Amino acid sequence: MRFADGPRVHCDVHVEAALPRVWELVTDVHLPARLSPELQRVVWLDGADRPVVGARFEGYNRHDKLGEWRTVSHVVEVDEPWVFAWAVTDADGRFGEPTLDPAKPMASWRYELEAEGEGTRLRQSALIGPGRNGVTLAIERWPDREEEIISFRLKELHAGMETTLHGIKRLAEEQQ
Repeated sequence: MRFADGPRVHCDVHVEAALPRVWELVTDVHLPARLSPELQRVVWLDGADRPVVGARFEGYNRHDKLGEWRTVSHVVEVDEPWVFAWAVTDADGRFGEPTLDPAKPMASWRYELEAEGEGTRLRQSALIGPGRNGVTLAIERWPDREEEIISFRLKELHAGMETTLHGIKRLAEEQQ
């Protein structure tokens, strides 16, 4: 896969909890920082305290190879209790020109929920780019390894999603 193809990854899990309970957890933007290996902390901006289209939040990230950086995410879709999506921007110019334009995100993330039997099917997905990010930096440094770089990053993201989704599952099921 090439960066221009719009690399995507997703992971899903069945949660033995009702849709409203799972929705409550996935729309708590602070929760993934407790579960994710990369996201360290989240802070709502502009007086927001819940996801509505146009709301923004800062994310503080850490990666062994990239160090630490801050992002600003823009909520781009909320369809309660089915979809919560946000676009991640590089407000500080960590990976290129600073931008707060959600149309040029470093990545876009999405949760999708679906009733499944007595529980909920929860899917998390990510699209890398089209804006500059750590993957584009690596590709510029090693252009002959583009597919390998993208494959590695997609595997990292998938592993992080699995950790996050299984954490949400555990919390949802134990708080029934």
